[in-house]
Amino acid sequence: MAHQKNKNFYVVRDGDYMRGGLSQEISRQEMGMEEIRQHKAKYAKRALIIATVAAVVGAAVFLYLYLQTYTGARIVDTYKVGNASDNSYQEFAGGVLKYSRDGIAYLDSGGEEQWNHPYQIKNPCLDVNSQSAAVADKGGNNIMVFQKDGLKGEIKTTLPIERVAVSEQGIVAAVLKNESTPRIICYDTAGNVLVEHKSSLTGGGYPVDIAISPNGEMMQIVYLSVSGGEMMSRVCYYNFGEAGAEKIDHQVAAKEYKGSVMGSGFFIDETVSAAVGDNCLTIFKGVEEPKETATVKIKGEIQSVFHSDKYVGILLKTEGGRRHELCLYNTSGKLVLSRGFGGTYKAAKISGGQIILYDGKKCSIYTRFGVHRFEGEMDNHILEIFPAFGINKYIVMDANGMEDIRLIK
Repeated sequence: MAHQKNKNFYVVRDGDYMRGGLSQEISRQEMGMEEIRQHKAKYAKRALIIATVAAVVGAAVFLYLYLQTYTGARIVDTYKVGNASDNSYQEFAGGVLKYSRDGIAYLDSGGEEQWNHPYQIKNPCLDVNSQSAAVADKGGNNIMVFQKDGLKGEIKTTLPIERVAVSEQGIVAAVLKNESTPRIICYDTAGNVLVEHKSSLTGGGYPVDIAISPNGEMMQIVYLSVSGGEMMSRVCYYNFGEAGAEKIDHQVAAKEYKGSVMGSGFFIDETVSAAVGDNCLTIFKGVEEPKETATVKIKGEIQSVFHSDKYVGILLKTEGGRRHELCLYNTSGKLVLSRGFGGTYKAAKISGGQIILYDGKKCSIYTRFGVHRFEGEMDNHILEIFPAFGINKYIVMDANGMEDIRLIK
């Protein structure tokens, strides 16, 4: 009997079966991976859209709040301070120093007293930077150096104190009164004399201001003298490091200004310093031997000079006293902000990138970019004010103590 082939029958070899099954399994895995990729892409796109919308809304809200001029202030919290109206205050290390003839204390931003140091000083004067504060008895002989955690050292001078300046490490430079030959002496926090320098009215002139660099190695002195019946100022630098070791009296630089009355000098940072006179602002740069890099002519009557680690601010009276002007210069001497304003302000400062003017109850606040953030009055006379954490929030020291306030329309 002849055998017939079954056309519907197909012999599958083991290799063919494995290849076919594996191929189908790979196809299923690829389809699954593709679905996962599509799901992830869809989720990422949705998350990006949500984040973008949130960022746009947040930026719009921020600009709406930031670009407005507020005219009122609401008290959020009040922290009582004993005999608040009898004290003076100075922003320091995220909090505030409270000082008077009887002692000095440090309050944190929540009004909590962190330390208190009693003393008896007839005429306290203060010099402060980001790390250290020196309180001196003007006309007396005592200087105390403080940092955020308390007293660092006490200094006893042999002559009456006229001016003091303190570095971030606590090194103190002092101008001491001594008839016609004032002495300029630098002390460490233990009261040891590091450098002593004599001045003379017949020589370099009388020291009207003194400043010391953040690291304590450079000292700036502004002298005033009369030459040929004309007022003359001199800005001198003394380097106590290696650069000044071989120099006479450590003096490494000096610049004369005839016809100018320089009354203020200060360090902006480690490499930049400035001096301000009745008709000019001068910028000096250099670590070892500072050199004048810019001179700006000032047209108007200077009412106040203040600075941060980036800018120098000047309040002016112009047009015969009819106009008041706020000017802000960068460390290259370039005018970056000029704004006219009404009235007068006795106090001016830069804090948290904002320019704050105040006098009695009235206050005016500008940003570095010229946005007028506030124009109005507080409930009480302002003794100190500075920005706090949060939108439109500030800390104000007044007769009630420490107040958290928020700007409102």
